[in-house]
Amino acid sequence: MDFKNNATLMQALRGGNEDAYKYLMRTFNQRLLGYAISLVNDKTLAQDIVQNVYLNTWRYRNKLNSDFPIKSFLFKSVYNEFVNQYKREKLMIPLEQTYHKVLHEIVETYTYEDIEILMKRVHEEIESLPKKSKEVFVLSKKEGLTNIEIAEYLNISIKTVEAHITKSFSLLRKKLGSQIDMYFILLFKLNRYTCS
Repeated sequence: MDFKNNATLMQALRGGNEDAYKYLMRTFNQRLLGYAISLVNDKTLAQDIVQNVYLNTWRYRNKLNSDFPIKSFLFKSVYNEFVNQYKREKLMIPLEQTYHKVLHEIVETYTYEDIEILMKRVHEEIESLPKKSKEVFVLSKKEGLTNIEIAEYLNISIKTVEAHITKSFSLLRKKLGSQIDMYFILLFKLNRYTCS
């Protein structure tokens, strides 16, 4: 059977074909796990979420819609499972909800390959920043240090830190446009960055 064909795969799953189920796990496990980790920032919890998605997919396989892409179904299921867990634990604050909603929309809109290409391109552009600006930018946006902490660490003024960050954003926006915003949504919490 050609499980790469969505309709064939769905039909096989609905019929209880265990090979189709194994194909599903083998094909999507790493991507789903990566997505789940980006949501919860905890590998063990992410693995639990993905496992629950697979179990529920098998349990309710008779309800699978052959016209709906299995990839979209799985990613949506991971997101729904994540939301359900956080609702139960009452840990999600409004800002986090916004972050995860936007992240989910990105994953729904762009393919995994598109996102990988974007991430690679942005990393390359960050590497091409002037040495000092790159150093400040990485400390701020990747390491999460405050401007004061960076100023103390590099023994420079806060105004100099701000100038380097502004310069970095300006250069990155010039080369990447609005894609830089998507990059930060994917990598950082909304309260960890400010795009001016």
